[in-house]
Amino acid sequence: MKRPKFGLLIIGDEILSGRRSDKHLAKVIELLEARGMALSYARYLPDEREEIVEELKRTLATEDIVFVTGGIGATPDDHTRQAAAVALGVECELHPQARERILERISEMAQPLTPKERDQRLRMGEFPKGAKIIPNPFNKIPGFQIGEHYFVPGFPVMAWPMIEAVLDTHYTHLFQRGERGERALLVFQTAESTLTPLMEQLEARFPDMRVFSLPSVGDDAVAGPRSRRHIELGVKGPLSQLDEAYAALKAGVLALEAEIDENV
Repeated sequence: MKRPKFGLLIIGDEILSGRRSDKHLAKVIELLEARGMALSYARYLPDEREEIVEELKRTLATEDIVFVTGGIGATPDDHTRQAAAVALGVECELHPQARERILERISEMAQPLTPKERDQRLRMGEFPKGAKIIPNPFNKIPGFQIGEHYFVPGFPVMAWPMIEAVLDTHYTHLFQRGERGERALLVFQTAESTLTPLMEQLEARFPDMRVFSLPSVGDDAVAGPRSRRHIELGVKGPLSQLDEAYAALKAGVLALEAEIDENV
């Protein structure tokens, strides 16, 4: 059985302009690795509705498990909720549970709001039709779920507990908490494209393993084989499969008559 991919979409002009440093990527990698899983890809997107729509159309057409951070507020530069609705071909509507949570938060804040201000707050509960809410333990303003896509705020103090709760609620069957490891070798005088079919074959044969390829132009300042142009090719995953997967990797590279060095 092929394991699903995990993806991360990080939305916000402030990240792309450098006004704020992204912290989500490292944290999501950490949360997944703690459960024996790995992030397959991450992408940064601007606060541009059309670009968000196109990316969501692409990921929604897959079976990937995708976390989306940022852009779910109610200010003019927040487009994620509306973009998700467009990508799905549905309308946004005020989610009844989101409405309850937001009104609870307003009550707790004990700040008098004008009807206009109250309505503005409630807009944060307008999600694509059919969405489910993701509870927010920090301030009760929820995120939302569409299929295997999970939309959370851009603030780490809110986003990270929400993502962790999603993993521990929906994906425990994918956890691999046993010991894991990796093994690699250096491949010389071989194009990465030549190795790609072998990598694909290995991942199909060992679904719980990941195959990685790290090309290098070499470094004259480093003694030994790494001074030459090479590709570090390896496998990582459960220790129970590591030796067999590495042996298959080595045999496949040697079948290509490539020069290798196992002293990595």
